[in-house]
Parts: sequence; C-alpha cells; structure tokens
Amino acid sequence: MEFKEIMYSLQSLGSDRMKKYYMSQGAKEPLFGAATGPMKPLAKKLKNDQVVAEKLYATGNYDAMYLAGMIANVKEMTPADFHRWMESAYFYMISDFVVAVTLAETDFAQEVADQFIKSGDDLKMSAGWSTYDWLIGSRADTEFDQDKIDSLLKKVKDEIVSSPIRTQFAMNRFLIATGVSYKPLHEKALQIAREIGQVTVISGKEQTLLSNAYEGIMKQVEKGRIGFKRKNVRC
Repeated sequence: MEFKEIMYSLQSLGSDRMKKYYMSQGAKEPLFGAATGPMKPLAKKLKNDQVVAEKLYATGNYDAMYLAGMIANVKEMTPADFHRWMESAYFYMISDFVVAVTLAETDFAQEVADQFIKSGDDLKMSAGWSTYDWLIGSRADTEFDQDKIDSLLKKVKDEIVSSPIRTQFAMNRFLIATGVSYKPLHEKALQIAREIGQVTVISGKEQTLLSNAYEGIMKQVEKGRIGFKRKNVRC
C-alpha cells in the first residue's frame, strides 16, 4: 500500500466520539479517533514493515503512532530507536501502550526499561514501569532475576506516593502484575499492596483513586488466576 493510502484508510476508521475520548486523555491534533479493533485488519496487512512503522510514528498523528506500534518489526529495532520513539511520546497512551508494549517484545526490554525508570522524567518512568508490567504478564518467571523484581517492589513501596502522576499509575499496575503473574513474589507483592492501601493521585485541584492493588490481586486469587500469562503483548 502507498503511504497516502494507509493514512486515508486510517482516517476512514476515525470517529468523533473516539477522537473526543483520546483528547480527554491527553492526545492532541493531529488525530483521527480510530479505535484499536478496527485497526487490526490494516495492521495485519502491514505487519512487520519497519519502514512504514517509522513513517507512521514520525507523523505525530496519535492514530498513526499507535498503528506504528502494532506493525513494528521489533527484530529490526535497537535501544536507540526506543529512546527516539520515547522523545515523541507526549502522553501516557503513547508512552505506556505504544512504546512500552512494543519494547516488551524485544530481547533488551529490561535494559531500556531500567534506563527509563532512572530518568526522572514522568512519562519515561511510566513507560519503564509499564514495560515491566507487560513483561511480567507475558514471560516465564524464569526470565527474571528475582532479586531485581524484589528491588522494584521495594521501590514501589517506598516511592509510589511521592512519584509523579503517570508513574504512580504505572507503578500500581506493576505491583498488580507482579502479584498476579510472578509466582515467586506473589506473597511479597500482596503484602506490599496491603501496606500501601488506597492511593490518591492529586493533579491540581483534581483527585483520582488508583485501582486498589491489594483488591486487584485478591480478585485474581479468588478466580484461581495466580500465575496467569498473556499469550501476546501487542494486539
């Protein structure tokens, strides 16, 4: 497909309702408002075309950037590519659901995630924690250094309340993912989630409650889903 045809196809999937929703979450023009589901047939046609993925991501169009993550050939991407993509990730739906999701399918995911977490930048830290969320939820427990994950749990315990807004959300998801999908530290994650309790994120005059990690883990305990792993990270 010609690139103009791809963009036209993507535009045809847009709706005012989804555009309004994305913008309420932080998306900015340009964007079409295409939902993820209807994108899948287009993504299937373009799968693993890294040249097109780079062109899509470079447009700055949120829908195109999301499609780029869906079709990226991670075998051709380097750590530098993800750092470059992260520089254009201007809100959490790109940092956590495009950059982090795509990064989680690489062999160097933990290396780059650690760099993001150490950056001190809210969206980068959010992307780093989100990468671990996707990794733990999809890869065998044996692929992780238990001491490393334990140290990340301690970091969540000590820093979640004082961390920037998007980082708090991502830390919370990591805590739940560890408690549900990483059996070696299930009990530790559950204990920390219980100690942390309900967290309130404050943004200006607005207050938002994070999903209660302890309750989230316990719901999966009751369903017998401890140790659950996703088959795929990307759509």
